[in-house]
Amino acid sequence: MKDNKMMDQIGAIFGAFMTIFYIGVGLYLAFASTLSYFDPFLRKFIGFTFVLYGLYRGYVTFVKIKRSFFNKDEDFDE
Repeated sequence: MKDNKMMDQIGAIFGAFMTIFYIGVGLYLAFASTLSYFDPFLRKFIGFTFVLYGLYRGYVTFVKIKRSFFNKDEDFDE
């Protein structure tokens, strides 16, 4: 069961990095002036969609980190 918990912890950390990635890409798409050759509405729509997905993924990752790192070992066995 230790290996399963360790893999869950690695997945939670990866999820945290991906959350930062999605929010960063979304903000870049929404506010970067270097992408002026794309349609502004489409660029902002896709950017804010990335940000919303990043926030959702952040919540899921928060729950996973809380379960993986801060629960006792006997609580982890489901």
